Amino acid sequence: MMRIGILTSGGDAPGMNAAIRAAVRSAADKNIEILGIRKGLDGLIYDDMSSMNTFSVANILQYGGTMLETARSDAFMTDAGFNEAVNNYKKRNLDAIIVIGGNGSILACNKLKAAGINTIFIPATIDNDLGYSDYSIGFDTALNTIVSTASNIRDTASAHERSTIIEVMGRKCGDLALYSGIGCGADIILLPEINNTKDDVLKIIKRGLDRNKMHSIIIRAEGASLSNDEIINHIRETIGREVKTVILGYIQRGGSPSANDRLLASTMGKTAIDLASSNISNRAIGIKGLSIITLPYDEAINIQKNPNLEMLELADILAK
Repeated sequence: MMRIGILTSGGDAPGMNAAIRAAVRSAADKNIEILGIRKGLDGLIYDDMSSMNTFSVANILQYGGTMLETARSDAFMTDAGFNEAVNNYKKRNLDAIIVIGGNGSILACNKLKAAGINTIFIPATIDNDLGYSDYSIGFDTALNTIVSTASNIRDTASAHERSTIIEVMGRKCGDLALYSGIGCGADIILLPEINNTKDDVLKIIKRGLDRNKMHSIIIRAEGASLSNDEIINHIRETIGREVKTVILGYIQRGGSPSANDRLLASTMGKTAIDLASSNISNRAIGIKGLSIITLPYDEAINIQKNPNLEMLELADILAK
């Protein structure tokens, strides 16, 4: 009987549980034994694994987080930790490991591949910063969370006639800021990929004031070149406007996954088992358009994530 492991690694993302559920139930359908590996790559290092079945994943589809727990493993980056991971893979007679995670996780998969360890990668990160796939699990849910929260913030910004900076996650990728900015009707969207100036921000706020719009919403990606303080100080010093800052933080990672994330995660979880059962491994699963794709790690890792120029143009038009 084929035996595979499954783990979640790095930051959690809504929909990870749906991917686990789909993989475990698809494995049972194909008579494949599956071991849940707890707390990410640390579970592989410290041999924290247990058998899973259809009942193990009952009633988890609707929950955020991950039933297997997750972590960023410092031990995996050491020679001793990495060697223990390889040894436990062999000791457990695993044929492959399904790794659900983000940028760091796919790099870990590539490192394991070099040591002869078979893995299959499923993208799950709210940052949506993996260039080879249009979307990753968790992005849609986080996007909806931001849009809903920003809409609430707009109510109070309008009531007090103030400008509000809403800082969102994304690291070096501006997708969360760009898509949520369009979705909530932001006046200004600041991305890591675009070097805006303080005067760019001021110009847009003044344009709104000229047409008697007394409040404004600024969506700022955490990796944007302008800091919150730079924006606040410049606006106060030049036009005397009150500016509030809301840093959404980890609220973006939590919550029940959206229907889109549940569907994407379920499809990718099943695809991972289909690959494993066909003795295909060391592939990154993704989505392009409406089609599920798979790519070798070397190819997937080297595809750069660029901002969607059409969406940037749309954002500019809608903010006028």
